[in-house]
Amino acid sequence: MVHEMTEPTRYEIRIRGHLGETLMTAFPTLHAEADAGQTVLTGALPDEAALHGVLAQIEALGLVLLELRRDAS
Repeated sequence: MVHEMTEPTRYEIRIRGHLGETLMTAFPTLHAEADAGQTVLTGALPDEAALHGVLAQIEALGLVLLELRRDAS
């Protein structure tokens, strides 16, 4: 079996509301920015498992996911 090395993929994740410092500790590898009543998390994730981990954390914290974008570049 051959394992292909892949580059981390950059994502933009929009969440309803502003996340405070305490909630941001749940996403240590992502950068947060406030934007019109939303929090935009951006950053590179190494693989799909990491993405699913972030999405599971959003759900576990009771946050509302508004949008998920993968950087196409």
